[in-house]
Parts: sequence; structure tokens; C-alpha cells
Amino acid sequence: MTNAYDAAYARALDDPDGFWGEAAEALVWTRKWDKVLDDSGAPIYRWFTGGELNTCYNCLDRHVDEGNGARTALIYDSPVTGGTQRKYSYLQLRDEVAKFAGVLAAQGVGKGDRVIIYMPMVPEAAIAMLACARLGAIHSVVFGGFASNELAVRIDDAAPKAIVSATCGIEVNRVLEYMPLLQGAIDLAKHKPDTVIILSRPECEVDLASYGYLDWAVEAAKAAPHDCVPVAATDPLYILYTSGTTGEPKGVVRDNGGHAVALKWSMKNVYDADPGDVYWAASDVGWVVGHSYIVYAPLLQGCTTIFYEGKPVGTPDAGAFWRVIADHKVKILFTAPTAFRAIKKEDPNGDFLKKYDMSSFKMLFLAGERTDPPTLEWAEKTLGVPVIDHWWQTETGWAIASNCMGLHRFPVKAGSPTKPCPGWNVQVLNEETHEPVKPGEIGAICVKLPMPPSSLPTLWNADKRFREAYLNEYPGYYKTADAGVFDEDGYISIMARTDDIINVAGHRLSTGGMEEVLAAHPDVAECAVIGVADELKGQLPVGFLVLKAGVTKDAAEIVNEVVQLVRQRIGPVAAFKQATVVPRLPKTRSGKILRGTMQKIADNEQWKMPATIDDPAILEEITSALKDIGYGASRKA
Repeated sequence: MTNAYDAAYARALDDPDGFWGEAAEALVWTRKWDKVLDDSGAPIYRWFTGGELNTCYNCLDRHVDEGNGARTALIYDSPVTGGTQRKYSYLQLRDEVAKFAGVLAAQGVGKGDRVIIYMPMVPEAAIAMLACARLGAIHSVVFGGFASNELAVRIDDAAPKAIVSATCGIEVNRVLEYMPLLQGAIDLAKHKPDTVIILSRPECEVDLASYGYLDWAVEAAKAAPHDCVPVAATDPLYILYTSGTTGEPKGVVRDNGGHAVALKWSMKNVYDADPGDVYWAASDVGWVVGHSYIVYAPLLQGCTTIFYEGKPVGTPDAGAFWRVIADHKVKILFTAPTAFRAIKKEDPNGDFLKKYDMSSFKMLFLAGERTDPPTLEWAEKTLGVPVIDHWWQTETGWAIASNCMGLHRFPVKAGSPTKPCPGWNVQVLNEETHEPVKPGEIGAICVKLPMPPSSLPTLWNADKRFREAYLNEYPGYYKTADAGVFDEDGYISIMARTDDIINVAGHRLSTGGMEEVLAAHPDVAECAVIGVADELKGQLPVGFLVLKAGVTKDAAEIVNEVVQLVRQRIGPVAAFKQATVVPRLPKTRSGKILRGTMQKIADNEQWKMPATIDDPAILEEITSALKDIGYGASRKA
């Protein structure tokens, strides 16, 4: 007897036109498509060619038109501004968006024009995104607080007609002024925007006239609301920049039609979210999770989405997430494993949880970094709800693999995001022969083309680079650049980025597998393993350990214990002999550990400060720790 997941998976691969055509009927189209899957330009595929719709209409207006305008669309919760909370109904949010679309239109922004949005986690960020979608303009959100030179590179690539920003962002204990960063970027950029519109925040008053910038509130007060503009399903909705290996960012393009179809479908089938449910993706709009699951997918589904301006710990404590869930009756939380590792480090016994009514809470989804089994098990035990690891990328826009909770709930296997989602023909290939490997063997994870709707159709103004980066190495496949393994039950495990597979004396070993062992030590809150160059063995693994709060045991003793653990569980072949205790790990703002940068420091190679780093000072700590164990500047030439 097949379950609903197996049936959906088989149909999506055997009959993509029927499967996704049926899913598309859940949206409102101004013109039906001529073709569901257009393979005329293979290996570049397009979805719903000939179709027309408006993404903003499907997110907001349709709910109002269907009589659900009073339902809560968005809740803003900001502990960093003293506990501000604001709620917007679908009707209120539609009206705010229509008004801001009028502001942009009055400045000459129209279909196909680009708008860069450089904003903190405030509702106006979503309003600006949806206003662009309403006009058929293409937004490119850049994480608020990015350095001037990184923002300038994005300005030159996207060539925006307008930039929308705010006077500041607010970190846990400081105000981050945006104006110097923004003005610095505009000065550096060759392309100059016609218009800059700024949201004034009371935490940072700025004389906008002196910059020649427009004030959001002043312009909105006099703007005429603007209607939705139909666009082609294949027209871009947004550009989202992801780091490129060359240092030049890659502008991932997302189309309107396939994006809306896949995200709407995913809300019920992957997350089991129904209209009216409160869904919280604790991320930032600067990242793909924020695009897909703070803004677009929940609103397409008629859910209530949470906009949280705070952190998992420190705003004010390790109970911050539980307070938000209790206050707003959250059913589903989606966040990064790093958030849970931070909570576990501060509150290993889950004492804060006891203060809150968590009865509304049904599911936790984790993605962004591999979920190590100890964190998964701690979350399961502490929360008493299903904890679902799922795997996806900026490029794909939604999950490649997950336990699809709205279709069929499979048993959870720690370390695995379960099975590929319907539409994703995932294969693990031998890097040399490009043939599928046997279950249990590690290889390069690739997706057989075509990829399902919402995947990137190309890179912004860079079709050739798109092919080179993703399609050429494995003809007929999309290269994920992740390495992993299928087990005999069809579960996939993502072990590492392909460049995190290290070669120790001819043995290909996964740093992710070693990290699992380190994370299992009772005193370890978080860890990372990198491969460092070694004359004899090619590479050797080195571990970094962050200890739980309150641990008093000697660091050398803990290092010795984790070395023994790796020897027991992976074997002497791993040649794991060195680890160091550090106060924290360097991460991007989305929670990814910067292993590549750590490796360069260890090997005493030149390295560049990553644009996405959360706190640059951490790299100094890592440099010092590596020096103490004979790496980095201490390495003998």
C-alpha cells in the first residue's frame, strides 16, 4: 500500500505537467499557461510559459477578495526595541503594500525595474518586497548592515532604479547606523540609483534632506494606492545574491510563476500548515529562508507569519523563542540548528521552557546547517514535538529533502533530512564516473534535470556562469556542491560541502561525520571540524569545541576525550588527534559556520573577510587558538 508521499513523489517525476499543473490551480492566474514544463531551451528549463499572474495579488488581495481580510497576516515582535508588537490583518497589509507600491510608482519604478532593499527585520521590509511584486518590479534584498563595498557590488550588478532602506538596524545591545554604510556604497558604486527612500526609526534620527533621500512616511502619506500588475510566470520576481567562489556574488534569479506554485504547495505538503495557522520562520529577510518562509509562502497559504527582530538568546534570555511561541500561539517554527545550539548552550536543562504555555506548538523544522544528532535529540526531548531536519539551498528556494509532514510522517533518523521532496530527482554520483553510487557510499549529491518549480532558472545577467557553476560538471544534472549518502531505506544524509570532504592518506572522510562524534560529548555545545594541509597524509582533521555554559572540566581533558571518541566511532583511519576549545565559532548571519575561512587561516594562506560574517572579531580568536596548537602563523614554512 503506497502512502501519500510515495504516490506524490512518483507522480511528480513521471508526470511533472500533471502534478505541477494541478498544484498551480491553487493560485489565481490572469492568464493560464500554454505549457507547464517548457524544455525547449534545455538544459535551462522554464515553468508555466505563457501564463500570467501577480505574486502580491496571490499573497494579499485574493485573501481579502475571498472574505478573509480580517485574518492576521503578519505579527511584528521586536524585543530589541523594548518589546514592540504590531499586528497587520490581510486587509491592512494589502493597503500598506498598495500605498508603498504607489510611492515607488511615483518615482518611476515599473515592471522589470530593480529595487534594492537594505532593511532590518521590520514589517516595512516585507511591505517593500510585496510592493515590488505588486508592480512587477524585481527586488533584491541585501541583509541590513552589510559592508559598503559588498552592497556596492550588488548595486552595480542589479543596477537598481531605487534603493529602500532604514536609518538603522538594532543588534542586541547596539544601534547599527545604516546611512554611512549606504552612502558609502552609493559613492563606491558605478551605478547610481534614481531614488533612495528611507524608513526613519526613532532609535536613529537622520536629516534625510541633507542626503537627498526621501522619507518613507512623508511619501506614503501622499501616495495613491497602486493596483497589481500582471507579469509573465517566467518574469523574475527577485534576485538574491549568494557568495560566489570567485568572491563575486552570484545573483540567483527567482521567477514569479514556478516560485508561487512550489511555495504554496510546500506549505501544506512539507510543513502541514493550513490557512489561519501561525507559522514562524526565525530567520532574516536578507536570506532565502526569509524570502520563502517569512514573506511569500505563509502569505500565499493564508497563514499568519511572524516578523521577529531579536535573537534566540540575549533578547533577553534563552527563553526568547518560547515566549514568542506562547505569546502568538505559534504552531510551526522553522529556524537554524545554530539557534538551538545557542539555546542548549545557555539552558541545557530547558528550564526556561517551563515558564511558557507551549500548547499551540506542534512542529520544529531545522535547516541552514546540518542538524547534528545531539542537537536534534535535545530538541526532541526538551520540546516533545516532532523535530524535522530538512535540506535546501538559496538556489532551490525550498526544500530538496524533508520529512513531508503534510503527506506522510516517516520515522526520524538523526543526521538525515529524510527523503527527497516530490519533484526532486536526487542522485548521489561518483565524482569521476558520474554514475550513481551504491547505498552507503558517499558521493556528490546532484539533481537530475529538470529541477522542480521555484528553482533558479539562471543567474542574473549570467547564463554562461550559471551553466559553469551548476550544470557543466555533471551533464544532465544540477550540482548541489554537497556530498552525502543514501541509506538502504532511501533516506539521504548530507555529510558536508564537497569541499569539506577531506582526504586523509587516500581515505575520503566527511568532516560532518566527525562533527557528529564531537557534538555527542556531554560538555560540547557546538563544534566544527576542518581539514588542514599535512605533508605526510595530505590533510588532517582539526576540531574546534565550544563548551556548554557552566562546564568546569579542564579543556585538555575534554580534548583528550573527544579524540578518543573519534577513534572509537570512526576509527584510527580518521587520524583525528587535535582539537582546541574556543569561546565561539565564526558564522554567517544565517548561522553557517565559516569552515573555509578557518581552513585558510590554519594553512597560513591568504584569506578575505567574508562579507556575511556575523562578528569579525571571532576570526582573531580562531587565529589565536590555531597558533596555540601550531597552525596558522605558527606553521613552519
